[in-house]
Amino acid sequence: MESEEKIVTIWNKNFIVALFGFFFLFMSVTLFFLFPLFLEQFNPSKSQIGMVMGIHSLTAIFIRPFFGRLIDIKGRKKISLFGIVFLILVLPCFHLIHDAGLLPVILRALTGIGWGISMTATITICSDLAPVERLAHSMGIIGVAGLISCALGPLLAEEIISRFGFSTLFNTSLIFLIVSFLCMLSTKESIRPNNSNQFYKSKPLWGISIVTILLISMFPIAHGAARGAVVHFIALFGKSIPLDRVGPFFLSFSGAAILTRLGIGGLSDKYGRKQILFPAACIVGFNLFLISQISSSWLFVLTGFIGGFGQGLIFPALSTYIIDILGRENKGLALSLYLAFFDIGMGFGSVFFGWISDLYGYRKMYLFAGIVFFLVAVIFTWKAPSSTLKLVMKNSGEP
Repeated sequence: MESEEKIVTIWNKNFIVALFGFFFLFMSVTLFFLFPLFLEQFNPSKSQIGMVMGIHSLTAIFIRPFFGRLIDIKGRKKISLFGIVFLILVLPCFHLIHDAGLLPVILRALTGIGWGISMTATITICSDLAPVERLAHSMGIIGVAGLISCALGPLLAEEIISRFGFSTLFNTSLIFLIVSFLCMLSTKESIRPNNSNQFYKSKPLWGISIVTILLISMFPIAHGAARGAVVHFIALFGKSIPLDRVGPFFLSFSGAAILTRLGIGGLSDKYGRKQILFPAACIVGFNLFLISQISSSWLFVLTGFIGGFGQGLIFPALSTYIIDILGRENKGLALSLYLAFFDIGMGFGSVFFGWISDLYGYRKMYLFAGIVFFLVAVIFTWKAPSSTLKLVMKNSGEP
């Protein structure tokens, strides 16, 4: 009984060390959320700031699928350490920036490459070090580390800038990267696809049809677009109502997402991925409709909580669904594709819904976003293949 408990417990030493490695890696990147304040001293145009900040995500999107496959072939730990070292070498160059021209664009593009490599590999390591039957739950916990860093990073950056300046900000980001490197260096080597266990040997992806790829990609793209509509426009919408403060919305959203992932983030491990994804999508779709009806502060905060609750359910279920479909031996590729699809949705969705809001206003934009997301969820639930990896693992005798 004691040994059985050890098998199903997520909180083993190596998982915790790897989780801290992911947390400090994420913290180093979230400090740069306030990088536009550094650029302002050079009087750049808004398009210049947009280019500098956006190139980071763009290069991460393009690099993830390529290195996602290498993660499965070469091993997770090696690629994770490579990505972190890449970032460590780039970070000191930010001290050389003296304008908002080409150099910050190049450096942000390079950090996007390092981030795309290291983040995907590090998440894969963390999930490998958790029990197979608790995969969705472990993905939820990994997501919590990211949410906490997104909340703490900008607050810490603001404090550092006000007290010590931007040079200290860059140095602090570098220190976080070094700590992340030491954590990942000291953790156990995760599963490699070329070991003697037949279950982990890589199988060709061309056995999966284009139609299946399109079906499984439409949900994370739509989810990213819906998330972008909330993240990028909710502050402007709140001020247009008008509401005094928009911070409580984000606090409520993050709090609900964290509590959900820690509490019931592993529901899809028990009941199945699609069985959780559709109700979660209904919650997010309903919340978008509710946002379009906001007229008071309490409803504004409530929609933040409901949105965070839905987000807390979708992320672990959807990421593990794609892992199940592509196979656990292709986990690095699966996670890189999931993150790329989500980022594409956030990028293009923000542009599209921004255009909708220009034409019809924020309320109709959120209503339209809710309808689109719900319809995509219906098509996905109806046509996308069901996940069967859990049954395969049980029949293969894997723990």
